[in-house]
Amino acid sequence: MVFSSLEFMYLFMPPVLLGYLLLRHWGWENGIIWWLTIASLVFYAWWTPIYLPLLLGSIAVNFGFHRVLRKYPDRYLLTVGIAFNLSLIAVFKYADFFIGNANFLAGTDFPMLHLVLPLAISFFTFQQISFLIDTYKGNITHCDFPRYMLFVVFFPQLIAGPIVMQKETIPQFRLPVFQNKLVLNLAVGSTLFAIGLFKKIVLADGIAPYANSVFALAETTNGVPLEAAWIGALAYTFQLYFDFSGYCDMALGLARLFGIRLPVNFNSPYKATSISDFWRRWHITLSHFLRDYLYIPLGGNRSGPVRRYANLMVTMLLGGLWHGASWTFVFWGGLHGAYLAINHGWSALSEKGYVPNILPRPAALLVSRGLTLLAVIVAWVFFRAESFDGASNILAGMTGFSTVYEPKLWEAFATGTLPVWAAMTALAAIVFLLPNSIELTENYNPVLGLKKLLSQRKSENFLPIRWKPSPQWALGVSILFGIALIQTYRLAEMTEFIYFNF
Repeated sequence: MVFSSLEFMYLFMPPVLLGYLLLRHWGWENGIIWWLTIASLVFYAWWTPIYLPLLLGSIAVNFGFHRVLRKYPDRYLLTVGIAFNLSLIAVFKYADFFIGNANFLAGTDFPMLHLVLPLAISFFTFQQISFLIDTYKGNITHCDFPRYMLFVVFFPQLIAGPIVMQKETIPQFRLPVFQNKLVLNLAVGSTLFAIGLFKKIVLADGIAPYANSVFALAETTNGVPLEAAWIGALAYTFQLYFDFSGYCDMALGLARLFGIRLPVNFNSPYKATSISDFWRRWHITLSHFLRDYLYIPLGGNRSGPVRRYANLMVTMLLGGLWHGASWTFVFWGGLHGAYLAINHGWSALSEKGYVPNILPRPAALLVSRGLTLLAVIVAWVFFRAESFDGASNILAGMTGFSTVYEPKLWEAFATGTLPVWAAMTALAAIVFLLPNSIELTENYNPVLGLKKLLSQRKSENFLPIRWKPSPQWALGVSILFGIALIQTYRLAEMTEFIYFNF
């Protein structure tokens, strides 16, 4: 079940929200916690019920490690706990990847396991690893099992993030938070959810067919035309932007319906002025996790520039592998590791005065944003492609060095592309000229860490477009907008069903 599905919006959310409102009215704190926990488990089991015991077992074992580490903060015990969590990912997510590569290198023929990937295993595993590390460091003095369980399985952030830390959510699982500002929470939450839903089913899903067509053909042919290659790369760049930001908005909105504020996970990353800036804006919670629990423990920047660049590369390679069991993901991570090394090296040269500033600040910002975005687009090609051959075909087409051997395959991209470019121009205007959803609702404190976010915006010349509706007005508009959007989506699905079945 995904947030944009009719099952979620019609069958799941209404009873969950109604039950929460009743328990909130009765002032039953533990009832709310268990109600949200059970609802989250139903949400998880709807997708892959066979792996619900795996999730529950992981929670029970990790809470046991937490209890022991509180009394005996032993480093060896922490290592065992982390190894347990990583072994789950290794088996269920990477076993076939490792077996396939071992067979290729050694010429063996070990059979694949063909395990179905458990939903959200990377997210709930990383959260529990951070919980164990915080316990070992003494940052967690007490946490009962119901709150811990809700911290892990809370459905708004379970399947697509953000990766939340215990200090960000567990303290909010209290009756005063649940009972605070009902109308405001419903207004802000429904507004963010409606914005995210629009991004996902209208903008992201609307541009996705162009990216899918180009990348699919790139896997089957030896050449990609210049225009088709750029259409595919840019379409995927916008598809991923609105898909991920849409899910982030929906997660923030859903959590806020229950009075919970999640950390920000997306902040206009295509406005970044450098790759470092990009990773402060894209999948922010993953960046913080990799920094705090991998890059810094490896030594960070404390042992000189060479070690720093090596640590960056290791961190980003593992970050790429975290996204999927494929060498294209690893290469994508390595590419960003190289980008970051170049970024830091350039910054060091600039600070020492070896790089002259020959452009006025507005022009320099424009150039830096353009180069950063181009680097990100090139990396997205490897992230999206199913193979290196497919990625190479796209990049060769983008540079104009591709020879088209089967022109009939590309007839659809040779004529009538003006509407596609018009659509992507409109998407670009939304990305670069309009405020994001956090900025739109900033007066109502939609996320944790809002002050830091706003200070970053002011220092980097974000457009200061303000929006100050009353909570009642926002709630009414968002509900009407959501109803219209859902009905449009429902009509589209019914039309598709009738077309393919009759």
